[in-house]
Amino acid sequence: MMHSLRLSFQATPRALHSPIRTYSRYVRTAPKTASTKSAPKPASATEEELPEQDTPSTESRTAGGTSTASFAFHDAPPETRSTYNPSYSPSSPSSLLPNNIIDWSDSYHGLGSQPFSKEIADILLAPIEEQDIEIKPDGLLYLPEIKYRRILNKAFGPGGWGLVPRTESLVTKSQISREYGLICHGRLISIARGEQDYFGGEEKVTTALEGCKSNALMRCCKDLGIASELWDPGFIRRWKAKYCEEVFVEHVVNKKKKKLWKLKSNKKIDYPYKQL
Repeated sequence: MMHSLRLSFQATPRALHSPIRTYSRYVRTAPKTASTKSAPKPASATEEELPEQDTPSTESRTAGGTSTASFAFHDAPPETRSTYNPSYSPSSPSSLLPNNIIDWSDSYHGLGSQPFSKEIADILLAPIEEQDIEIKPDGLLYLPEIKYRRILNKAFGPGGWGLVPRTESLVTKSQISREYGLICHGRLISIARGEQDYFGGEEKVTTALEGCKSNALMRCCKDLGIASELWDPGFIRRWKAKYCEEVFVEHVVNKKKKKLWKLKSNKKIDYPYKQL
């Protein structure tokens, strides 16, 4: 009987005795290092050895018992392995050396180390086509997300760049957000936190996560100079005067009136508004 108890006790999972490495809003268990010494007897798990739990406080609960606190999805990125050479040059990708590891969840490898070639810079800094720009009803100019991807593919080639998550997805009662890093030719270029409106529902969470990623990509591309005109007040005023107009509209349900922006080429206002 004592022998069976001893065997059962020694079969305690090793993960409970491994140290914990904590990154932004998520916990990762570090692998246990090899040792020639005999393994110590397993001890009972303490609070420091257990993964963090997202338990809302009593202040964040409503009268009905439901929680309104923010929480994080357990979608922490794994360690991203990449080969690199300290003397890496964008013009010679074949100079990469094997057996080197970069954890992009917290690494700043290559940030600001050297400029890209003139050919790449010319593609990134080229003026955008004015016909590609869109405007939101509140007057905010934007470039469709697919345009950023096409510019990156043209500059670095398909597979020459990537967007890696650096944190878990943070979800609040009205928004989902996550931090991403833009990697181009094996170097970190920019870090930005993407966000997307989200009001719950399992069937909508994947769409919200994709919108969050696209928003982060757009923000990261600012550091490369892509579509920099969209943050130039002088360009914004000239473009609006040439292509847009502000019109009075009425909500078809509650009959409230307000002003909205639209392209002159669009003859109709989208539902639920109608132009007065």
